[in-house]
Amino acid sequence: MTELLIDPNIRVWVFLPIVVITFLVGIIRHYVSMLISSQKKAELTQIQDSQAMIRARLLRENGKYLTAHSFAMRRYYFNNEETGYFKTQKRPPVSPNSTAMLSDLVRGNFINVLPMVVIGGWINWMFSGFVTTKVPFPLTLRFKPMLQRGVELASLDAAWVSSASWYFLNVFGLRSIYTLVLGENNAADQTQAMQDQMSGAAVAMPQDPKAAFKAEWEALEITEYHSALRNVESDLLASISAANSTNSIYHQSKVEDGVVRN
Repeated sequence: MTELLIDPNIRVWVFLPIVVITFLVGIIRHYVSMLISSQKKAELTQIQDSQAMIRARLLRENGKYLTAHSFAMRRYYFNNEETGYFKTQKRPPVSPNSTAMLSDLVRGNFINVLPMVVIGGWINWMFSGFVTTKVPFPLTLRFKPMLQRGVELASLDAAWVSSASWYFLNVFGLRSIYTLVLGENNAADQTQAMQDQMSGAAVAMPQDPKAAFKAEWEALEITEYHSALRNVESDLLASISAANSTNSIYHQSKVEDGVVRN
């Protein structure tokens, strides 16, 4: 069977332009998303409540490294029946804002879905019919519809990749490059954007502060204090003495070994 050879100009005028276009669109999507999200202003009360919840959780998890008095003081600040934070802070129940949810959904589709559809359609029209590259391992015929969109050749090996399929592979495969250039949790990653879009309905529902305070109050109330540093001095001295005895035995054996050899 004759091996298919690709014109070197395809690498310059099809293969690399698709990579560059996909990368630049992701960069633009990241900064547009940052520009839109920067317009959202979180309320001071929400920030205060979230920080209090984080502090209470850290107290439950790491309170064993405090003294008993310090742990009791912090728990008193949160759980006291009269002056505790979780008892005195009365928050009205938050009702879901359907207008804001719809606005976020439209904004997400505009930032993530629309550029992919438009750029994908343009690339499919501009570079239609090109075979750009070949995967370095054999594939079955089931991969032909996924890797050879726009190229309808029954005799073509399934390992070859068309221009349209190469674009979609770049859309979902440039995560590491975006992380290297833009850092973690960037908005250019199309995979993460689609996951956020799918879970948007669950995230959009606001949390009831009253229920969250009650749950954290109960969790902190039943937390028992057990000091992790109760015998730290004796443990430290024991480890030091064990290390010194090990070193002395080692040096003594080295001296005896040198005497026997002499």
